[in-house]
Order: sequence, then structure tokens, then C-alpha cells
Amino acid sequence: MRIFNPLVTAILLVTQSASVQAADLNGAWSIDASACGQIFTRENNVLAFKKDADLHAGGLIVQGRQVTGTFEKCTVRSLRDDGPTMRLTASCSDGVSMSDVTFDVTFSGENNITLSSKAPVPLQMPYVRCPM
Repeated sequence: MRIFNPLVTAILLVTQSASVQAADLNGAWSIDASACGQIFTRENNVLAFKKDADLHAGGLIVQGRQVTGTFEKCTVRSLRDDGPTMRLTASCSDGVSMSDVTFDVTFSGENNITLSSKAPVPLQMPYVRCPM
């Protein structure tokens, strides 16, 4: 199953708020916790995607202000803290084109977030941090 959505990839951006520190978002995130071992690996103590990771479940690697999916890379451009939700804008590239995306990140615990967007298509996707 191939999952490609720049909105989903861009959402896991490292931000600062009173309840969540930037370092808390660094790591490997998946839409399916049981697929973590099929998506991610650690090479030379650095997180990476396994070969064919895109065939299993959606995943993201967050490192500072950089967010990497299996098909694109995003950089945080701006963020706004709206209480329990953060509004983020990121520049994303899939190697062919660049686009800016805006979405919301809602924190629901130390290792759970929900990414959502209203445009161009309503989207709401829960993510869980993979133990790596």
C-alpha cells in the first residue's frame, strides 16, 4: 500500500509549546504502531526508512525542523500555537515540485498526535511514535 500525501508528511513538524517541547516530536512516527519494524531502521545511530517502507504504512521521521516521508521532505516555515492545537505551514518537495502546506497538529499524549487539514480535502490522521 503506497501512501503519499504532502499534507500528512508536513504535519509532524518540530514546534515549541508550553505542553510539548520540540525534542518531544523528534523520532519515527507511523499511522500503524504494529508496522514500525517494517518501516524504520537505525543505521549508524540515525533513523532511516527501510527499503520498501512505503508498502506497509504511512511514516515520518522528524529531525529538528526537517520532516521526511518516504516520498518527500518538508521544512517548517511558520507555526502558531492555538492552545492544544498548533497551526503549521511547511515547504515540501517531492523531488519534482515544491508546495506550501498548512495543517493542524493536536497533541493527545506524549506519543500520540493527530494531523488534520481542511483543504484541499478534509483530512484527519492519527500518528503514534515508534519505539526506536
